Amino acid sequence: MSEAQTESIPTVEPRSHALFFRQSGWLMIANVGGGLMMLAVHLLNKKIPPAQYGIFGVLLAVAMFVPNMPLQMVFAQQTAQALATGRRRELAGMIRLAWLGTFGLFLLLGLAVFLWQTDILTGWRISNPADLWITVFVVLFSFWLPMFWGVLQGQQNFFWLGWSNILSGAGRLGGACVLVLALGAYAGGMMLGVCLGLAVGAGVAIWQTRSLWGLRAAPFDWRGLLGQILPLMLGFGAVQFFFTADTMFVKAYFSGDTAAFYVSAGTLSRGLMWLVVPLATVMFPKIIHSVARSEPSRLLGVVLLGTAALAAGGAAGLTILGPWVVRLIYSKEYVSIAAAVLPWYAWAMVPLSLAYALVNNLLARSQFRIVPVLLLLAAAYGVALTQFHDRLVTVLKTLGVFNLLLLGVCAWFTWAMKPGAKTTAGA
Repeated sequence: MSEAQTESIPTVEPRSHALFFRQSGWLMIANVGGGLMMLAVHLLNKKIPPAQYGIFGVLLAVAMFVPNMPLQMVFAQQTAQALATGRRRELAGMIRLAWLGTFGLFLLLGLAVFLWQTDILTGWRISNPADLWITVFVVLFSFWLPMFWGVLQGQQNFFWLGWSNILSGAGRLGGACVLVLALGAYAGGMMLGVCLGLAVGAGVAIWQTRSLWGLRAAPFDWRGLLGQILPLMLGFGAVQFFFTADTMFVKAYFSGDTAAFYVSAGTLSRGLMWLVVPLATVMFPKIIHSVARSEPSRLLGVVLLGTAALAAGGAAGLTILGPWVVRLIYSKEYVSIAAAVLPWYAWAMVPLSLAYALVNNLLARSQFRIVPVLLLLAAAYGVALTQFHDRLVTVLKTLGVFNLLLLGVCAWFTWAMKPGAKTTAGA
């Protein structure tokens, strides 16, 4: 593809609240649509034993533990910055190198699973080794999907970002239903459905971004690139730890059935993020463009207001309707425990949602001084989970307290600390 052809790639779109809300609204529709199909997969819990659903939950948490959030934000940042500064060919080389590197990580993961398969199966109480190997491929596509979603996000190609999300959910639901309902599979069948959905979503995103990664590559500044990527990976990685760590710890400290009940409450509560994440998703590349072109942006206030209203409204809805929702989606043995912890879980997501918006704003502006604090707070949260886990509610109280601390830290760095000099090379 010639350089002339690349001029058709969008760089900066008009900044207006109307455009922002149209794009955010479409992503909300896509997130809710795709998310509901992903949630519908959990309806299959009625067709498998609770212990098998618990295995599915922990294997799914392994996939969630892949740094998909940091990967997406890194590629969104690099794509938005490259389009704003005319460095498309350098971006093409970076994308292809990262693509190859993640495949290498997949091979290393496969080797590790081969060597320690027995220990992993015993520790997680998994009876079928195939479930574990399916998860290895889920991890591969869990790397690729956020990479190319990030490129779409950085292009501000929110139309295909939304459709990739919807088609990913459809592939997950369709595949899992066929495998569980028609073929009698358990946790492994549900994970294979997850794998299919991720592959479909990644395939759409890869095809729609070919105009960028298909360019003739140009050399890029490794040192400057690492100076931008490492803080983003670490910062968003710390935030992702707050999203996912509790499920991993609950699986380690509680029985299979109890973990399954907890997973059900977590699935419903994290559904709140389908509504609020699109606001930060649309804001992130726009702020990068604004910073690159020294233009003012007032999107943060709009995003915070919308996030607070949507997250609090959703948490209130789950608090009131929780038992009915659990009974609708899950079998009757889930109702007493899942409904009891659901309000705690839902309200713990509210400060995390607001903190996520603030982190997006800070890191989009390359204000990386917050990153060491995020890492320390995530480490403290992990240590706290090892100490406070006598009951499921105790785990959720720990999550809620640390999410409030996270929000306080983000608010401090946003408003109380004046932005200083950029702290990384090339930032």
